[in-house]
Amino acid sequence: MASILDEYEDSLHRSVSVQQSRASVGIPHSGYVSARLEKETPIFNKQRIDFAPPEKINSLVVSSNQLCMSLGKDTLLRIDLGKPDEPNQVELGRKDEAKVYKMFLDHTGSHLLIALNTSECLYLNRSVQKVRALSRWKGHLIESVGWNKFLGSETNTGPILVGTSQGQIYEAEISVSEGSLFSTNPDQYFRQVYTLEEESGPAPVCCLEIERVIEGKFFIIATTRKRLFQFVGKVPEGTEQQGFSSIFAVHADHLPSFREFPANLGFSEIAFYTPKLRSNPRSFAWMMGNGVLYGTLDYSRPDSILSDERVWVYPSDIDITVNKPISIVLTQFHFLLLLPDRVKAVCTLNGQVVFQDLFLEKFGSLTRMIKDPTVQQIWIHTEKVVFRYHVQRESRDVWKMYMNMNKFDLAKEYCKDRPECLDIVLAKEAEHCFQNKRYLDSAKCYALTQNYFEEIALKFIEAKQEEALMEFLIKKLSNLKPSEKTQTTLLTTWLTELYLNWLGVLQGDPSQRNLYLDTREKFRTFLSSPKNKDCLFNNRASIYELLASHGDTEHMVYFAVIMQDYERVVAHHCQHDEYDEALNVLSRHKDEKLFYKFSPVLIQHIPKKVVDAWISMGSRLDARNLIPALVNYSQSASTQQINEAIRYMEFCVYQLEETQQAIHNYLLSLYALCRPDSLLSYLEQAGTNPNRIHYDLKYALRLCAEHGHHRACVHIYKVMELYEEAVDLALQVDVDLAKSCADLPEDDEELRKKLWLKIARHVVQEEKDVKKAMACLSSCALLKIEDVLPFFPDFVTIDHFKEAICNSLEDYNKHIEELKREMEEATQSAKRIREDIQEMRNKYGSVEPQEKCAACDFPLLNRPFYLFLCGHMFHYDCLLQAVFPNLPAYKQAKLEDLQKKLAVTSQPSKSHHRPKDADTISLGKGQPSREQIKADIDDIVAAECVYCGELMIRSIDKPFIDPQKYEEEMQSWL
Repeated sequence: MASILDEYEDSLHRSVSVQQSRASVGIPHSGYVSARLEKETPIFNKQRIDFAPPEKINSLVVSSNQLCMSLGKDTLLRIDLGKPDEPNQVELGRKDEAKVYKMFLDHTGSHLLIALNTSECLYLNRSVQKVRALSRWKGHLIESVGWNKFLGSETNTGPILVGTSQGQIYEAEISVSEGSLFSTNPDQYFRQVYTLEEESGPAPVCCLEIERVIEGKFFIIATTRKRLFQFVGKVPEGTEQQGFSSIFAVHADHLPSFREFPANLGFSEIAFYTPKLRSNPRSFAWMMGNGVLYGTLDYSRPDSILSDERVWVYPSDIDITVNKPISIVLTQFHFLLLLPDRVKAVCTLNGQVVFQDLFLEKFGSLTRMIKDPTVQQIWIHTEKVVFRYHVQRESRDVWKMYMNMNKFDLAKEYCKDRPECLDIVLAKEAEHCFQNKRYLDSAKCYALTQNYFEEIALKFIEAKQEEALMEFLIKKLSNLKPSEKTQTTLLTTWLTELYLNWLGVLQGDPSQRNLYLDTREKFRTFLSSPKNKDCLFNNRASIYELLASHGDTEHMVYFAVIMQDYERVVAHHCQHDEYDEALNVLSRHKDEKLFYKFSPVLIQHIPKKVVDAWISMGSRLDARNLIPALVNYSQSASTQQINEAIRYMEFCVYQLEETQQAIHNYLLSLYALCRPDSLLSYLEQAGTNPNRIHYDLKYALRLCAEHGHHRACVHIYKVMELYEEAVDLALQVDVDLAKSCADLPEDDEELRKKLWLKIARHVVQEEKDVKKAMACLSSCALLKIEDVLPFFPDFVTIDHFKEAICNSLEDYNKHIEELKREMEEATQSAKRIREDIQEMRNKYGSVEPQEKCAACDFPLLNRPFYLFLCGHMFHYDCLLQAVFPNLPAYKQAKLEDLQKKLAVTSQPSKSHHRPKDADTISLGKGQPSREQIKADIDDIVAAECVYCGELMIRSIDKPFIDPQKYEEEMQSWL
């Protein structure tokens, strides 16, 4: 297998030239074809609004799809962009020369502030048509407004901040009364909270922004022409309606933190990007004199929320002395600069101009650019025309910029739904990591690309980075489809070889112990991976060869366990004398076949544990298959060894209730060899019924005879009903045992007598004990003294038998007297029977002429009839018809035969001389007379009254209507 892998590595080198030739003819390495079916639309798509203002446009603001513009001197036009065909025109009602200086619209599109060049300020609510002057604001030229996005509503602005041209910051609140259009003073209050200054003194407040973060903490950003101030403070919960005075009060004695730049445009403007509605801005862009300060907003910082700041200088074609920028708008990845005749879009990632839109002179000079923060639309206007920009798929090429900046995580994030771009990013990241010798990271990235497998593998081989190569192969393997079986097999085998090589290197270095353990764990995870299981199983022979070639028996066993090749595992443990481990594997996986195979080896070394394991398996093991192991084990005839065999056999017999003859025979052999006491108790417990005994009687008899266990042989003889042999053998052991055997044939008195005679002969002739012989006579009633006397020798005096002889004579006298009494009783009984017969012959009954047959109800005397003692009278033929169907089959046949014989005797004789009494003439030699035939017929037909006898009682459950004729009978009644 190692040679195969070497050949494959050589083939990788040869394949590089092929891959390079393919690449030279234009085959893409990534595997993706990049084609654009139609021209992509630009990121910033301009649209001219179909609107011709009647007067020049002074100012325009948009928020929440609400557009407000100032036309001419005294007209205000409001348009709901959801209903653009329904504009609303409001007159300011000013008779003086005041002009609109700036307009401010809050985030809800409900509150409009109109700053006039006469240092006055007007207010217009979305729900009303009348403009109201804010008297408290008079005398201040408003430059900026910081709206309260957290407490503001459609009827109340909440506490807001107002910046003036003199550098003052005021706190104010405007509210619409619920009871009328306006309260007396819509501006609730107007109080100064701070003054912004530069080196030369107070400076105009160009921009104001209020942001609130968690736990009531507020950040306020305020800018002048070249300074950016930050105010940080905490407003206690429940006191937010009281305003921001407490935040500014902290800085009454010292300046807040600020950023300052030397150059200025005479004004400044800051823009923010908010990713979604009602969330905090995530980035900012501040248009200054020498460029744009761009950065992100980090609200976790304690003092300054400005983070990752950088200055992007203006493009080279912008000369701030001639065509300085007018406005700035910030999107997710770009900021747009408004110049008098064009719009430039600069990427915030690299500072490059990615978009430029030149406006025709006929539209006039561009005045202002603003963004609707809720719908992310950008608006630009001149004095005569309004344009709108839609931002479409702004992040389409961001991945390239991040990739070129080596920010690969961000690049992958912005092209995760474009696999062809993601592949390019991964390839670039992999190459970057490889160049920086971050080989593991490079391998992980390469595995996710569509680059040629051979080319990448050779890069790591040539760099001698086996660990990175393994990582690459693992990742590549995890990305293969189930159908790619060949590739899976190759990678799996190659990885196994690499793991074994690496483990071999690490194992010999004590300083790399931790790395070795970590690599070993990874290798085991690889072998036990469910995804690789099928492949490893189908190629397990090759894996075993690899493991064997490296001499890694530890992982060979581990792999065999994973493959459930427990036979190999147990065999390995047995070969290395690890019998306990082998038994643990068998006990854990409970494979019956493995128990049968390895038990002969294991029981030689750990008999008790093996028997315990067998017992724990219970009925799952067939004890017959374990007998060879036990026999082989117990051949040394050691008592300890035999005890273990007996323990398991007893478990099978008494716990599992095994009935296999081989098991019982083997247990008998063990008992006969080592435990004769247990042998007899086992035989007695098995019983004496041959049909319920599970051992072989003949085998058991031969076994017990060979080992001289006579009592056991006697018991077996009794079970086999060989009582004579049992008594003969029992007499060699114990007379009492023989007596118990002699009484067993209860139904055969002759045999019992014979057995007892054997016992008596043995007692007289062998033991010469007269008293015991006499005891035998008392134990068995079948023996008499005359049966025993022949066994005694002639010299024995009669005194020993005097009592027995007398008892015997008395028994004979009693028997004779009983016979006499029985004879007298029999004589008297015969006499009474003869008298009863004579009396019956003299009995008679009278029949009146009008008597009728009980069956047919016709006169009785006109045909032969029967008269019963119960009083019922029947014609012969009527009685025969009633009795015949209820007779048993054999009596019906006999009755028919008798009727045929009677018919034969009724025919006239062919002889010329007819006898006087035909009834008394015999029908031939051996044939009954006609009188006898009639008597036999009467015995069958007239044995009892058909109405009063047993015949009627037996027919009590017979239905009145034959079930076969029930339907016919039922139909006849309808």
